[in-house]
Amino acid sequence: MAEGWTPVELRRRAGPSDDAADAAALSVATRDPLTVGLVSLGCPKNLVDGEVMLGQLQRRGHTLVADARQADVIVVNTCAFIDRAKQESVDAVLEMARQKFAGRAQRLVVTGCLAQRYDAELRHEIPEIDATLGTGQVADIVAAVEGEPRVTDAHEGPPTWVYDHTQPRVLSTPPWLAYVKISEGCDYTCSFCIIPTLRGRHRSRPVEDVVAEVRSLAAREVKEIILVAQDSTRYGLDLGLRDGLATLLGRLGRVDGIRWIRVMYAYPATLSDPILDAMASEDRVVKYVDIPLQHASESVLKRMKRPTGKGHLLGMVERIRDRVPGVAVRTSFIVGFPGETDRDFEELLAFVEAAQFDNVGVFTFSDEEGTTSFDLPDRIAPRVKESRKRRLMSLQKRIAARRNRRRVGETVEVLVEGTHADTDLLLRGRLSTQAPEIDGSVLINDGTAAPGDFVTCEVTEAHPYDLVARIV
Repeated sequence: MAEGWTPVELRRRAGPSDDAADAAALSVATRDPLTVGLVSLGCPKNLVDGEVMLGQLQRRGHTLVADARQADVIVVNTCAFIDRAKQESVDAVLEMARQKFAGRAQRLVVTGCLAQRYDAELRHEIPEIDATLGTGQVADIVAAVEGEPRVTDAHEGPPTWVYDHTQPRVLSTPPWLAYVKISEGCDYTCSFCIIPTLRGRHRSRPVEDVVAEVRSLAAREVKEIILVAQDSTRYGLDLGLRDGLATLLGRLGRVDGIRWIRVMYAYPATLSDPILDAMASEDRVVKYVDIPLQHASESVLKRMKRPTGKGHLLGMVERIRDRVPGVAVRTSFIVGFPGETDRDFEELLAFVEAAQFDNVGVFTFSDEEGTTSFDLPDRIAPRVKESRKRRLMSLQKRIAARRNRRRVGETVEVLVEGTHADTDLLLRGRLSTQAPEIDGSVLINDGTAAPGDFVTCEVTEAHPYDLVARIV
């Protein structure tokens, strides 16, 4: 089995149904329905695309299976953002190609960013692939699975597709959680990023469409909504909405049944005061800002083509905390960017020490063909990049440990998500200031609760990334 991938665990929570959907399901009754398994890789935005594909297939009458190796047709929904993601996707496609050769699968469909970017190469190197769909061809998944020839349309221009609330989704997240993609694509030209090429120009879903989807998710007993986009704070600008995210948060905050609303992937240039004020004033919007800053050295930011400087960034972090009391601020940085000097890196360390972030992600620079940074000189040696990553993460670990120690004795609300991976004697959950998969968690060593419950706890211990608590 390829390292790092796990078949999506499906729960049959179908989306909207109508007469057209019923007719589509009946049309498959004239032949045997297929069993379909999905291997989904990459970010939550890609996961949403996979869930929409599954919804289309289920509405058509096909049967979804959790283990792709037991399926008639295997769909691999790929990522191609950085080298590690590309390799993980290639490994998964190769493993599924072997399953097609030696197992039960009759057909292999590859979708998503890797197909969008390397369609011809994939088909040449892995002839077991029967169809490829790019990021704008999610609606073609039924035809691709049922045997119609499909090839990515990347040569025709950037993708323009974005889903709406009428399209069914089969959620692959826990029952209390769902991601909602509020926009697609990106208009920025950061020199290290391939996303505009893979996903197209920024395009927002209408406010009413997002609200309708969140209402339907609330009716399915989803408690936490996580809003995702390539650039969430730019939401609505293409629709003529200034501070559109603030408007959207105000509307979503009035949807009954939703407990937490979280925003991911805020861009520094468009994180306005009205957006922050909406986060502060809406009870159901969690006090959490995820704002990837990428660096703090002005010279590095200039080469990255990021429209922000060091002084502005520190002031921005202070403004976020002033306008949203109790907020947790998460960011991410790239180390080892071409031309990053020792002095640049020391500036980054000093900035992180001054800003005192709650959570930080650190990535080493990945050289991506098709980006303007691909041709930059002054490359950083891999060992230097890894050393800088370790130093920055070590600093953040100390900062996080100090911040967590201050929470001992606090009374907090925790969303219980299950038991600890190492023992079923401890419950595991999250605070509203902890996003799933990327931040720390809360271990509950006293009390009982079911996954999906919200419980009141007292923090009893603090560790660099996790807290220990008891139910009170």
